[in-house]
Amino acid sequence: MASVSQSTTFIVLIFFFSFIFIPTTHAVPFIVLHGIGDKCSNRGITQFTKQLSDWSNSQGYCLEIGDGSWDSWTMPLFEQTSIACEKVKSMSELGKGYNIVGLSQGNLIGQGIIEFCDGGPPVKNFISLGGPHAGTASIPFCGSTVICILLDSLLKLEIYSDYVQEHLAPSGYLKIPTDMSNYLEGCRFLPKLNNEINGSRNSTYKERFSSLQNLVLIMFEDDTILIPKETAWFGYYPEGAFRPVLPVQETMFYKEDWIGLRTLDEAGKVKFVNVSGNHLRISKSDMKKYMVPYLKDQTSTEQRVTEPSSYGEWLSRLWYIFKDLIGLNEDQPLLHTMY
Repeated sequence: MASVSQSTTFIVLIFFFSFIFIPTTHAVPFIVLHGIGDKCSNRGITQFTKQLSDWSNSQGYCLEIGDGSWDSWTMPLFEQTSIACEKVKSMSELGKGYNIVGLSQGNLIGQGIIEFCDGGPPVKNFISLGGPHAGTASIPFCGSTVICILLDSLLKLEIYSDYVQEHLAPSGYLKIPTDMSNYLEGCRFLPKLNNEINGSRNSTYKERFSSLQNLVLIMFEDDTILIPKETAWFGYYPEGAFRPVLPVQETMFYKEDWIGLRTLDEAGKVKFVNVSGNHLRISKSDMKKYMVPYLKDQTSTEQRVTEPSSYGEWLSRLWYIFKDLIGLNEDQPLLHTMY
């Protein structure tokens, strides 16, 4: 009789918890900010966004700025960031918070949204693939198309001149270590983004950036586009020389914590990831390993009364909870499938 009574009590407890303590899933959506010369409608970006969404069970959106390819080259980054800011504020899906996945130049726009976007929804996790966060000492390789001929002509002018800064997006983060005075004076985007201008550092930018839950910085071991590749980790050349490359921890930017990177790092919230391959050539296995965990739904147990819609649904839920309690639940995602 005692065993029957214990079994009955156990079933009643399961019944109670199935109504009162329901694991509720909070799907945090994410946006993708593509790199220079790309656009959201391109097959690669579409597949990339969909794959991350499928693996993480979170809704992903590629955020387009202007017409995509052309504007990514020619629209000043402050203007691109402003457009992106207004778009995220207008998306009700992001209202409770969202994650950012940035590709190359798109990471600077993502960082700009975090720091500059007044009244925008909170950014929780920021995943950066090959971002020129500390600048680049060379304009990314372009080619021989009409736009590249135009850009080559612009480069023959003074890179920090008003005209070039207004018509060539990468000029906003081109950082020549032997010309730092002109960079700080003439470059219109990166010095402000990274709070590099002495006497004009904005504490709000630092406060917003350091509020991230996680910052994932992915550097590509064989990157030939970013000069140096360590800029993806905020590392860069010392002022006045092209060697050696300083780890970010040895820079004044980090030591004086200009945007809160040191604060995040000391709290264990920065993940410095090094993957094989050239610029943005990330494998599916590395995407699953280093990106998906920060995009997955956040599940928490809340005390909430929820009534199942049918007897069959109640039985299904009860059986699922029972299997979970005794360790028989096999319906778990496989995060490390090898490709």
